[in-house]
Amino acid sequence: MRIVTYNIHKARGMDGRLSIRRIGDVLGGLHADIIKLQEVFSACNSHAGQMEMLASHLGLKAAFGCTRHHQGRPYGNAILTRWPIVQSHDMDISWAHREKRGCVRADLDTPRGTLHVFNIHMGTSYFERRHQVRSLLSSEQIHEDLSGPRVLVGDFNEWIKGLTTRMLSDRFESLNLELPVRTRRSYPGLLPLLQLDQIYFERPLHVEKVELIRTPLSKIASDHLPLVATFSWEEE
Repeated sequence: MRIVTYNIHKARGMDGRLSIRRIGDVLGGLHADIIKLQEVFSACNSHAGQMEMLASHLGLKAAFGCTRHHQGRPYGNAILTRWPIVQSHDMDISWAHREKRGCVRADLDTPRGTLHVFNIHMGTSYFERRHQVRSLLSSEQIHEDLSGPRVLVGDFNEWIKGLTTRMLSDRFESLNLELPVRTRRSYPGLLPLLQLDQIYFERPLHVEKVELIRTPLSKIASDHLPLVATFSWEEE
């Protein structure tokens, strides 16, 4: 099972060019079962949706979590998957006067059973993230109606490891030790200096391989690089 997290930056690349086709080409080579996208537009009236275009291009099903309307269009986080989506829910983790932020949960019917996946985009302020991680972990959405393992994925915007990392690492496994420090950094794309993107999970999932995709195309297509983890689902 291959899971990707990718902040596509509205499909605006490091060269300033807007190209959802370029994002699709990056993702098309990853052969993922689940893709979590942040900073993506959905369809609205006469506007074609980036999420819908990518889902069609890759032949995947999609669930969208709208955090706000931007430039007149629904904007937020999306989950693309090759497996049936049983249900999906939005979670609002916004704080105070800061930019709206959210998490989308999707329950997937995989060949091994139900998998609960959460796509999260946290804020850039230290105090904002403190509120968001506590709100997330106390939410009924993350604890109730569970029949399989959970995977929490996204852009956590934590430039220096702090409360968000500590609280999530206390409750879930993480990829922190699976990659050398210099290869964990996914932002900015051309010269990555920060580890903002992360995947948290729980048993019986087991990490087989972790990759940070640094191709000529991925370095320019967005301001983040895609992070890919391959999991096995072990017998309990």
